[in-house]
Amino acid sequence: MSLILALDLGTQTGWALRDRDGAVTSGSESFKPQRFEGGGMRYLRFKRWLTEIKQSCDGIDAVYFEEVRRHAGVDAAHAYGGFMAHLTAWCEHHQIPYQGVPVGTIKKHATGKGNANKDQMISAARLRGHAPADDNEADAIALLHWAVETQEV
Repeated sequence: MSLILALDLGTQTGWALRDRDGAVTSGSESFKPQRFEGGGMRYLRFKRWLTEIKQSCDGIDAVYFEEVRRHAGVDAAHAYGGFMAHLTAWCEHHQIPYQGVPVGTIKKHATGKGNANKDQMISAARLRGHAPADDNEADAIALLHWAVETQEV
């Protein structure tokens, strides 16, 4: 069985991981800029975090991330672009296949509605037996289930 990492990229990154035994773990990780920290440090912390996950589970076979086409604001768009650039470069460096999946595709698979709200996504994750801490984790869980059920991984 493939080890899959699903990510909802952002300052508060949701993640879900299916290990080689089929067990799913998930969480939400903050990459909020710290006081007295340069603008690029959040991305260095993000890359270090990815490497720690890879080392803790003896490799990652595939990465799926939520592909956002529209953002509420300029800052969110810039942050997302930075996380996506670092993620894809990290995957290329480690020769890990990666794929972006449109938000509507994930929401429709999880809830039947391509425009599901945050509460509906959290409820969908709970119906599958998960207990997400926030909507970011719920989105990553939904993405992981989409990947497992549609991508033959």
